[in-house]
Amino acid sequence: MFDTTMRRLPNGPGVGYKPQHYSALIADPAPVTWLEIHAENYMGDGGRPLAQLRALSERFPISVHGVGLSIGGEGPLDPDHLARLKTLCDWLNPASFSEHLAWSTHDSAFLNDLLPLPYTDATLSRICAHIDQVQETLGREMLLENPSSYLAFSESTWAEPDFLREIARRTGCGLLLDVNNVFVSATNLGFRPQDYTAAFPLDQVGEIHLGGHDEDLDDHGAPLLIDSHGREVADPVWSLLDITLMASGPRPVLIEWDTDVPDWPTLSAEAVRAHRALQKVLA
Repeated sequence: MFDTTMRRLPNGPGVGYKPQHYSALIADPAPVTWLEIHAENYMGDGGRPLAQLRALSERFPISVHGVGLSIGGEGPLDPDHLARLKTLCDWLNPASFSEHLAWSTHDSAFLNDLLPLPYTDATLSRICAHIDQVQETLGREMLLENPSSYLAFSESTWAEPDFLREIARRTGCGLLLDVNNVFVSATNLGFRPQDYTAAFPLDQVGEIHLGGHDEDLDDHGAPLLIDSHGREVADPVWSLLDITLMASGPRPVLIEWDTDVPDWPTLSAEAVRAHRALQKVLA
């Protein structure tokens, strides 16, 4: 059985680590209290990336975020991928590991995207079996992240918050609440983001994520938001974070900025804003 007593992330602001920010993080990381890495960038055998990660892990709690397990895929999990992930987690001993409620593989093909799933009983059983396998292999709890959605499946019989709640109940996993994903999905699918967070099992949330999105129009001229992680967090998403934190209490809050990566002062300013949001809850 996996250990649920492992160390946790602090209830403070974190950022997604990018190598160009290494020197700034070593010199003066404030207000950043933890870092996230993408697992697939650190599954090699050595070199500068792993050396830098070892040095950072001595100063910061690290969250490992996977993007390639294809938790929702119809086929079995890739045993080689899972073994490399175990090797990384064994030596790094991260404070958190997370993956996505999505699929990205079909037969032997890997699709460079996180694709949506219908929320049905069959899907639920498959995802739970995959999560059980991951947690037993890694010997640690994992967190499962809510997706950003651009369509809904007519065959779905579960609301997404209830689906995630049931996964957590059956497997003992935790949840990762991406507030920007909620806002993107709400805009694209036409529901109130506040209703989603009110229905979400906040007691199971181990991390909260924030990121930037791009605005577009669909083929009918309606607003379409794209979860790009390529700009600052939008004001309505900050407002949704405030509402969520008032209900959940303080949580580890991550700023994700993965494309068009800014200089350190720009990213640090977003972390300062997350710190202020957390301080409001504590006050």
